[in-house]
Amino acid sequence: MASKKKQTTPTDDFSARGAPSPPTQKVFIQRDYSEGTQVRFQPKFPSELEGKIEREKFEYTLNTLNEVYAEAEKMSCSSCCEGCFACLTAYLLYCCSDTHFEKASPKVAKFIIEQNERVYVPRGLLIIDPVERGLRVIEICIFSDNPASTPARNN
Repeated sequence: MASKKKQTTPTDDFSARGAPSPPTQKVFIQRDYSEGTQVRFQPKFPSELEGKIEREKFEYTLNTLNEVYAEAEKMSCSSCCEGCFACLTAYLLYCCSDTHFEKASPKVAKFIIEQNERVYVPRGLLIIDPVERGLRVIEICIFSDNPASTPARNN
């Protein structure tokens, strides 16, 4: 069984880069339950992000997250076998193996980190991994100053 290391919050990481802390505003993208209970987020562009990020870049991020979560929940022969074997072993299987869904989590985390570094942080924004909010919302922190234009602080 792999040991879990202590995680820092994304806003801690953002603050370490010289950005103002705490964020001046937070925007939440809600789950979309119109097609069932699968993990899918509403494709609506929030008015609070108008002028801060291009609509296409935001939609790319949201669509990619929705696609990764759809793939993670996709029913396949291997996920059916995994469920049957877990049941037969009284779910002890999950003591030494990750679920199909858990195997997709690092892909989501890596994508969010990449998007934050390339797209969001230079615009004074920060996306929080939906897993940290129980897969209920995507949280986007808005900082008043653009960190790309703010010089690093000297202490």
